[in-house]
Amino acid sequence: MKLSKSFETSMVGSFPRPAPVRDVFTSNSKIAPIKISTPGQVEEISVDIIKGDTKNKKNEHDVLINHESNGINEHLNSNYMDGLVKYAVLLQEIAGLDVVTDGEWRRQAYTHVIDDLCSGFTQDPRPGIRFGLIVTEPISAKSPGLLANDAKFLVNNSNRLTKISVPSPYILGARLWDPDYSTKAYPTREKFIDDLVPILNYELQQLVKSGIDIIQIDEPDMAVLLDPAKEPIYGDREYDLKLGSTKINEMIHGIDGARTAMHMCRWNSLNRGWHWEGGYEPIIETLKSINVNQFFMEFSIPVAGSVSILKELPEDKLIGLGCLDPRSELIPTAEDIVKRVEEALKYVSPDRIGLNPDCGFAPDIRHNIPLDECYAKLVNQVKAAKILESKHS
Repeated sequence: MKLSKSFETSMVGSFPRPAPVRDVFTSNSKIAPIKISTPGQVEEISVDIIKGDTKNKKNEHDVLINHESNGINEHLNSNYMDGLVKYAVLLQEIAGLDVVTDGEWRRQAYTHVIDDLCSGFTQDPRPGIRFGLIVTEPISAKSPGLLANDAKFLVNNSNRLTKISVPSPYILGARLWDPDYSTKAYPTREKFIDDLVPILNYELQQLVKSGIDIIQIDEPDMAVLLDPAKEPIYGDREYDLKLGSTKINEMIHGIDGARTAMHMCRWNSLNRGWHWEGGYEPIIETLKSINVNQFFMEFSIPVAGSVSILKELPEDKLIGLGCLDPRSELIPTAEDIVKRVEEALKYVSPDRIGLNPDCGFAPDIRHNIPLDECYAKLVNQVKAAKILESKHS
């Protein structure tokens, strides 16, 4: 498997949703409150905030809690969202990206796609938890092939490479199963994860048939295992690593005809920063065992460790190099990005390196940050890629 070119440019997945996107999404959806945990503690802070502001602004347009219908005809909702997704794609194309996504504008959050695909979930009643969903009944597929339909639309509306993201069974198990609410449906988290695998594998099979170029497995929770100060979700790091990697391999088993990738990061809490710290050394052996073609890895923040770890990955693994921070208001120059990438080139050949932000810009619909800020970052990322091509390709 090869990149389309050296220094291939892309987003990780999500784009901030401007007000029209949120209006269309909420015109026939009830958005329940979601709480976000800040680094080192859990606070009662709504994610419905302006970037960097931890106050709940219930009287402003940006607040989406209990957003009632704004009069948009439900039958037109899909057509409106199609038009908006075309706009998200157009912005990426104008910025010059080689790979485009739909911005994840059809989803409340990247993990919430499982609620679109399956029955068995309810709104999360736990205080201080940001994830919004919890499994309370045995799951069953209710909209098989939904992601493939989204992918077909993306493929038909861009001449660039296309990418769709899907959450891993491990991250869904970590976030959506709880011993106080879920054991009637699933006595253990592992039982829940086991039921997720065949459903997700089927979705990946349909994605390949859609003509999508890249299927990205989102697995930020594996970064929890990088931080020695944080307890593993299941209480044992080696167990967690084995469970996560095994289930991802089961999820992608038999998938051929599209590039498979895995994304991991230390979470995105806007300009309040990240949640976990540490380099990739504790999980590098596990990464070697995961059968994806590409890893999207975070390297722009100071706690991400040295890019020298990349030399430990097998030479057939492609790298999506996190070269700018989506959390910060700072827009790096093209020269800043070139410098970061050239440090990685000491350890990895140019034909294996793609350029991307560390994380999605807005993993949740409530992550309200300026779209222009993100666009400017992508423009400079593309400028950096052109400089790097001229120097190293």
